[in-house]
Amino acid sequence: MIIAVVSPDTEADARAALAGVDSVRFVHGGATRQESVRAGLEALADEAPARVLIHDAARPDLPVDVIARLLAALEEHPGAIPVLRVVDSLAVAGEGAVMTGAAQRESLRRVQTPQAFRYADILAAHRDWQGAPDAGDDAQVLMAAGGAVALVDGDERLKKITFAEDLMDQTQAPAFRIGQGFDVHRLEAGEELWLGGVLIPHDKGLAGHSDADVALHAITDAVLGAVGEGDIGTHFPPSDPQWRGARSGRFLEHAVGLARQAGYAIANVDLTLICEAPKIGPHRPAMRTEVARLMGLDEGAVSIKATTTEKLGFTGRGEGIAAQAIVLITRAA
Repeated sequence: MIIAVVSPDTEADARAALAGVDSVRFVHGGATRQESVRAGLEALADEAPARVLIHDAARPDLPVDVIARLLAALEEHPGAIPVLRVVDSLAVAGEGAVMTGAAQRESLRRVQTPQAFRYADILAAHRDWQGAPDAGDDAQVLMAAGGAVALVDGDERLKKITFAEDLMDQTQAPAFRIGQGFDVHRLEAGEELWLGGVLIPHDKGLAGHSDADVALHAITDAVLGAVGEGDIGTHFPPSDPQWRGARSGRFLEHAVGLARQAGYAIANVDLTLICEAPKIGPHRPAMRTEVARLMGLDEGAVSIKATTTEKLGFTGRGEGIAAQAIVLITRAA
């Protein structure tokens, strides 16, 4: 049995949200949280279940294993609540946002819901409540009546939606995403060789519609892949003459901009160049600096490596250069 305690003006919305859920009864709440909980408990008086869970709708994600721990604790205690350890230092705030003291976090816990109780005990405690107009939670009501409340491990998934930004956190995309990019261009005489946004002296250059910077193309595709925005050809089609000879840094900056618009920041990039020549080592620092600049990163977040294919395949024969990139993006704070 589910008792949904709602205000009269939100009952229609609550019924619509719970349409299709069996065994739901709607009860109108009171002026305070404690009065609303008591109304829900009184609505169960005829059935008088052995146990009851009291939960805040503001915590929409409810792990099943938390419920199991709560019910197990009721075997020995009249009440049980999920809690989390306090890991931050705690300050007591005074007027004017000035610290007036500190609290010892070792003995403190963050309290969550659902809170579990033996029904007869929590109903009697609410009926006898003589405390403040509104109890902070139901565990306080039971303790005031002399009942012991067990503490079980809670879960960060039970985060309470209190402020507007909390609701945004529930609806945003995942905390991080990963993208992979791969590109190949042919080496030809008479072309400039651009790699990682750096012009490299060589007897051949990469052929393509733009500057054919295979390194930046691979990174661009990795960023686009991470944010789910297709590939470089979707945004800069080779059939469009405006991109002929264009610097590939423009493509990468565009992809990074799309990631930011989607609420993500670039965390790091790992690039591997595959070729027999030229030697990448002497040019790696300049390439790393340029890629970091284009992506708005510290150089420490940019890795550029090179390898050969031991004379095998088109790269081994010096016919072209390949590049593979992996990018991690994280949800911006």
